[in-house]
Amino acid sequence: MDSAVAIVPMGLGHLRQVLDLGHEVFDTTVKPYTSWSLTSVAEHLDSADNACWVALDSDRVVGFVLGSMEFELRDDWGYLEWIAVAPDMQGHGIARRLVDACSAGLFAAGARRIVTDVEERNAASATLMTRSGFTAAATVTLFVRPNPEEPQEVTDERVPIAPGTKRSLIRRGRLAGEGRGATR
Repeated sequence: MDSAVAIVPMGLGHLRQVLDLGHEVFDTTVKPYTSWSLTSVAEHLDSADNACWVALDSDRVVGFVLGSMEFELRDDWGYLEWIAVAPDMQGHGIARRLVDACSAGLFAAGARRIVTDVEERNAASATLMTRSGFTAAATVTLFVRPNPEEPQEVTDERVPIAPGTKRSLIRRGRLAGEGRGATR
């Protein structure tokens, strides 16, 4: 664990570095309904859930976690949506400290459970979440049906969704996230 790195509540002054770090480390093409944008960060920062934290090495943001008390239609479940640590700072326990800070904030805000999702090829995040007390509850497969009237190319290209669309779809009940409908 790197004790020189401080875990502090995220503030407006951290916004640019959080956004830049997210662009550096996230591959949002894996889940086409996920978008990393200023709107994504601002929506979290605007909540009063005390679930957004940054890891600071001096004045450099080397990690962050964004959570909220908004998980689909459940008012009593928290959602740990985004977590990242700069590649040169990984392996020092920073992500675990961020998960713990976010979880403590969400439980204090009234969460009975906290949900997160991890892409199946992200073994490091899956290990982090398991070691942090999360258990696998459901596996969701994204099915895509192409338009038969359009020529099909064999490619791994994902279709992006505009920033902020995911939350809007979830709030309107039009998109079910991972773990929805699973029995606990």
